[in-house]
Amino acid sequence: MSSRRSATPESVPAPLAGSGSGPVAVLVVTWNSAEVLPEFLASLPEGMAGLDWRLVVADNDSADDTVEVVRSLAPEATVVRTGRNAGYAAGVNAALAAAAGWEGGFRAALVCNPDVRMRRGCAALLVDALGAPQPGGGRVGISVPLLYEEDGRTLLHSLRRESSVTRALGEAVIGNRRAGRFPRWSELVTDPAAYERDTVADWATGALMALSGECLAACGPWDESFFLYSEETEYCLRARDLGFVTRLEPSASATHLGGDSQVSPRLWTLLTLNRVRLYRRRHGLAATTAFRAAVLLRESSRAALGRPASLAAARALAGPSAPHGAP
Repeated sequence: MSSRRSATPESVPAPLAGSGSGPVAVLVVTWNSAEVLPEFLASLPEGMAGLDWRLVVADNDSADDTVEVVRSLAPEATVVRTGRNAGYAAGVNAALAAAAGWEGGFRAALVCNPDVRMRRGCAALLVDALGAPQPGGGRVGISVPLLYEEDGRTLLHSLRRESSVTRALGEAVIGNRRAGRFPRWSELVTDPAAYERDTVADWATGALMALSGECLAACGPWDESFFLYSEETEYCLRARDLGFVTRLEPSASATHLGGDSQVSPRLWTLLTLNRVRLYRRRHGLAATTAFRAAVLLRESSRAALGRPASLAAARALAGPSAPHGAP
């Protein structure tokens, strides 16, 4: 049996200072986001209704008019220019550092993608859920809403279980959506009942999540070694290890316009490799080897069905630079 590794990587800096009794910090990371920002900014007052809040936009060296759009439509916002495409986690950290410098700090943070559209009062419901003690121990450090596709009606399965060898095998053999009904066999949570109640998950899709000041202070910054994908997974698992659970607040909802990770071979490959990297960090050599083999089986089977993104991921997993064994 493999030994469990520390959930907090050495690369993560000391906890952030600055959380306090101030407003809710709305943190948005942008990269060539000019097209989706106007609607996002216009939707904020309704989504943040009932809260005192301030906006921080961390821009990862956009080549379009992202910064100009923010300064024109939200002149009161704090804009942080990272000066490079530093990755999502680095953008979150840059925004957190800016908010930490406010007089009085901030009492909670709302991390959201610019392609999210919150429904009225969504943020207040998420913030109110923070800090609630849980029957199984711990308290809510991260709260997430129901997420819907662009049509506003189709529910996204945003809750996840921690990766395991059996879950990777289940997804490879019977598919993640069918396997999602069985906790032992899939990372994806597809049980409709889970989205109708206050459900605690190992982690959740990071498109929109509220983080308590207490959780942020305990966990520190996001891990920038994950350029894109698995950064929210790592953060939620690290928070859980420290006694802060991730919980769905089903009365809060938002629309997520989505991304192209499902169709882009490059992004799907990055997502897949980062899953294995994170698993390697938390487990030993034998378990990591088995997990990587199960993920490779999944991607190879889908590549055989003609999915280009899975073919690219399978080739990367089989290559010499793929994550192997313990670091």
